[in-house]
Amino acid sequence: MPKVKTNSSAKKRFKLTGSGKIKRKHAFKSHILTKKSKKRKRNLTYFGVVSKSDEKNIKLLLNIK
Repeated sequence: MPKVKTNSSAKKRFKLTGSGKIKRKHAFKSHILTKKSKKRKRNLTYFGVVSKSDEKNIKLLLNIK
């Protein structure tokens, strides 16, 4: 039986928290920042949590039981 590989792009984008939730970065903070408000850019800085409906698919990519 071959080893099951972790998806490389997923392991770079997601981290597991101590309570078992999955952390993610917000999108839309890399460029074209002049038209975005200061509040919006500040809120995009912080980590978010993956929604419950997407957790199953991401755990499959990360090879987490």
